[in-house]
Amino acid sequence: MSVSRETIDRLKEFSNLVCRWNEHINLVAPSTLGLLEQRHVEDSAQLSELAPPAHTWIDLGSGGGFPGIVISILRPTTRVLLVESDRRKSVFLRTAVRNLQLNAEVIDQRIENVSPRGGDIVSARALAPLRKLIPLAIRHGVSDTTYVFPKGISYQQEIAEAKTSWEFDVDVRPSKVNKEGVILLMRNFKRV
Repeated sequence: MSVSRETIDRLKEFSNLVCRWNEHINLVAPSTLGLLEQRHVEDSAQLSELAPPAHTWIDLGSGGGFPGIVISILRPTTRVLLVESDRRKSVFLRTAVRNLQLNAEVIDQRIENVSPRGGDIVSARALAPLRKLIPLAIRHGVSDTTYVFPKGISYQQEIAEAKTSWEFDVDVRPSKVNKEGVILLMRNFKRV
């Protein structure tokens, strides 16, 4: 990942914030703290590299800020909406947005209760299987939205299950971080 020194510093500041807060609330699994840069930051950064340009990026289930905060650091001109219903995590996200002076907004509601937002990009990392995720995500898109979903080894099964209810275009990209993982770039959803 080729980024400016300022961007690297902001990513490090965010990582430090995650480590400090993780002592009090579970932002990331304690077993992955030692691999925070690779397991979470680089994994999130690859989404920014794969996604097209966007005015608005909506991250559903933002949790510890992966990928939403990382996206906001890497794409400072993109407005990032971070949707997180867990009050403690939304307080953390607001702290990160304020401390890092990001072009982002935290929405502390359940995804299904958030009014449609019309994002150019909608992402969700480790939130739900595709068959449950699609109806939640498409409410926040428009006709040309790209949906960016990192998935694990069972992604083919998830796609097959989703195709029983939906038609869609999907571009499967290998993860640069997780050899068993992929990034799904999805578009053009239609109910079957």
